[in-house]
Amino acid sequence: MRALALALVAMGIGLVQPAHADNPADSNRPIADILPLFIKNHCEETKVPADQLFCGDPELNAAGDKLNRAIAERLNRLPNRRLAIEENAEWVRDRNSSCGILGRQPVRVEDIKPVRDCLLKETEERIDILIDPNFDCLAVHTTAGLLICSDPSLALAKEELNGLVIALIAKLKENETKEAFSEFDRWTRERDRKCDLEGKDNVPIKELPSSEGCLSDYFTAKIAEVTAARGDPKKLFGRQITSPVPNADAVDFCVAQIHLAGACGNFLAVNRVFQIDSSQTEESAQVTGGIEMVVLSPFTACSPIASGCTGTCWDLKSGKPKSVPGSREQFQVGYRVRIEKSFAFQKKDGGWRCNSTAMQPVEVGVALSGP
Repeated sequence: MRALALALVAMGIGLVQPAHADNPADSNRPIADILPLFIKNHCEETKVPADQLFCGDPELNAAGDKLNRAIAERLNRLPNRRLAIEENAEWVRDRNSSCGILGRQPVRVEDIKPVRDCLLKETEERIDILIDPNFDCLAVHTTAGLLICSDPSLALAKEELNGLVIALIAKLKENETKEAFSEFDRWTRERDRKCDLEGKDNVPIKELPSSEGCLSDYFTAKIAEVTAARGDPKKLFGRQITSPVPNADAVDFCVAQIHLAGACGNFLAVNRVFQIDSSQTEESAQVTGGIEMVVLSPFTACSPIASGCTGTCWDLKSGKPKSVPGSREQFQVGYRVRIEKSFAFQKKDGGWRCNSTAMQPVEVGVALSGP
C-alpha cells in the first residue's frame, strides 16, 4: 500500500507518466527505492522534474550542493553577475533538454535512472568548467564574448576593467551595490549597440573585423574613466539622471531604473534593448523600444512581478500577453520574453529625462520557452 501511495504521489508531481509503461515491473517500483532521499527531503513538494531528481538522489544532491558553491564563487568574482546568472539559466535549460527533460513533462519511472545518470555527468562537467580560470571564455555564447576571447589583448582589457569595477563597487554600501551592478550591465549592452554587435549572435566572427577596434576603444575609454574616479565609486555609479539623446541608450537607462525599483533583477535579466521608432519635438520625445529579457528565477505568469517587470500578464500556452485570471502557470528558468513599449522623455537640464515609471502598457509581446 505504501509503495502504491508513493507511486501515486510521484504521478501527481511529474516523475511518472500517467500511462502504461513499457516495463510494468519498473512502473510499479516505489519512488523511494529509486530516489532514497525522496521522502526524507519532502521532494514531493518540488514541482520541477529535474529538481525532484536532485532532491531525491544522494549523488545528485551532493553534486547540486557543490555546483551551487561553484556558481556562488564565480558570481563573487564577476562584476557583470547578471550576465553570469543568465548564462547559468541557459545552461540549466540546455542540460535538462539534453538529458530528456522537457519543461515539466513527466519522467517515466523506467527513465529515471538514465536521466539521473545524464544529469550527474552534465553537472560534474559543469563544476569542472566553473572552477577553470578560463571559464568565462569557455562558456561565452554571444558574438561580443567570442570576439573578446579570441583576442588576447581584448580579453586582458576586459579582465582589467572587471577587476577595477569590482574593487570600486566593494566600497559601496550594500543597498547601493545592486544599482552599481545594474549600471555596469547596462554599460555592456550600450557597448554592443555602439560596436554594432547587437542581434548578431549568429554572424561568423570573421565577418565582424571592424568591431574589434570598437571593443578595444571601449575598454580603453572605460578603464581610463574608472581610473580617473580615483577609488570613488560615486563618481561613476548612481550619477546619471538624464540621457544626452532620446534613443535606445536612453530607453535602456529607463528600463534599468524601473527594474531596479521593482527588484526585477531577482527574476529577470535584460538581455537586449533596441530602438524601433521615435518622434521628437524641441521639448519632448517618444521612443518605442524593444526589450528582450531572460527569466532567472520562476514567477507566476500573471502576478505583480509579471506586470511590473514585463509590463503585462501572459498566456504561456500561446506565448502572448493576456490576462488569465486565476492561472497558476509559471515562467521557468530560461524563458525569453520580448516586448515593445513606448517611453516618454522630456528635455531637462541639457539632457532627456525619462517620464515613464512603469513597464505598462505593452504594445507587442512574445514569450518563448526553452527547447
